Amino acid sequence: MTDSSLPAALEAILLVGGQGTRLRPLTLFTPKPLLPTAGVPFLAHQLARARAFGVRRIVFATSYKAAMFADAFGDGSAFDLEIEYVTEDTPLGTGGAIRNAARALTCPPDAPVLVLNGDILSGHDIGAQVRQHLSGDAALTLHLTEVEDASRFGCVPIDEDGRVLAFLEKTPNPVTNRINAGCYVFRRSVIDQIPDGQVVSVERETFPTLIESGGRVLGYADSSYWLDVGTPAAFVQGSCDLVLGALQSPALPGPPGESLLLPDAVVSPEAKVTGGTVVGARAIVGSGALVRGSVIADDATIAPGVTVVNSVVGRHATIAGGTILRDAVIGDTAVIGPNNELTSGARIWPGVTLPESAIRFTGDA
Repeated sequence: MTDSSLPAALEAILLVGGQGTRLRPLTLFTPKPLLPTAGVPFLAHQLARARAFGVRRIVFATSYKAAMFADAFGDGSAFDLEIEYVTEDTPLGTGGAIRNAARALTCPPDAPVLVLNGDILSGHDIGAQVRQHLSGDAALTLHLTEVEDASRFGCVPIDEDGRVLAFLEKTPNPVTNRINAGCYVFRRSVIDQIPDGQVVSVERETFPTLIESGGRVLGYADSSYWLDVGTPAAFVQGSCDLVLGALQSPALPGPPGESLLLPDAVVSPEAKVTGGTVVGARAIVGSGALVRGSVIADDATIAPGVTVVNSVVGRHATIAGGTILRDAVIGDTAVIGPNNELTSGARIWPGVTLPESAIRFTGDA
């Protein structure tokens, strides 16, 4: 449902230039924002939610494997959006990327511009954030969420009126557990003040400078679903949460439930597939297999009796009988021979073949 109280022509910038090194080998050939997540490319969920909140035009700020984004989303018409693509020849940092993409915006200087990060799943009310920005006549409004360990993020203290007091990027002793959640509403003229063509970090330069100079920076704080999907474990969790319905997405290609089976997937009636698992198109899960909370990509084969928990199995990969995968990532076309045990963050690169019982943590094979 579209939010009619927002500007009729709300524009957004989507930051999708990162290389996703923490997610390798999944991102060796596919940019992180295009990884299959709950049955569709990750960005499909962001685009569908942005459209639901009134965004009509999105500028993709691309860099790594830039052409793949246009191949995936074209002109945006499938989402009832207009999509433009602006590519950085050399990485410009978050601020530089936003400034570079802004040349494709069409809105006037006082208009709000939504900026989204291409690796965040969020259930927050984008419309409420934009309305706070407009009613508060803010230069910038940051979405804020609370986490247990704020030292890995930008720490953002605010006063009782919601005004941001400081922006402390990745400090060892954070003064609050309220952090930058990666969704911003800028006044267009503030983006235009970022130096053009230079490497600029909004977290370390733009935000602190704006606050220190007296600019009106507000924090939209809430406690809705939020997840940075930058690691394999978080990527799997995000996909499973979407399938289970913990976070609703208009882009989910089926009803929420214990599993999502894509077209022509074959799952044995004697297999158990639960926990928000996705079984990709034409993938096969054999009799007696246990697959829980995992992402099984297109054309993968899970042999009878295999256990797969909290793991990713890449496209055209084969997992032979007796193998156990827990918290593992198996690259595309890899072949895992019988009776292997891969656990605790193990990553197998694409095309690798593991012989029978090559890796085990117990001696009963």
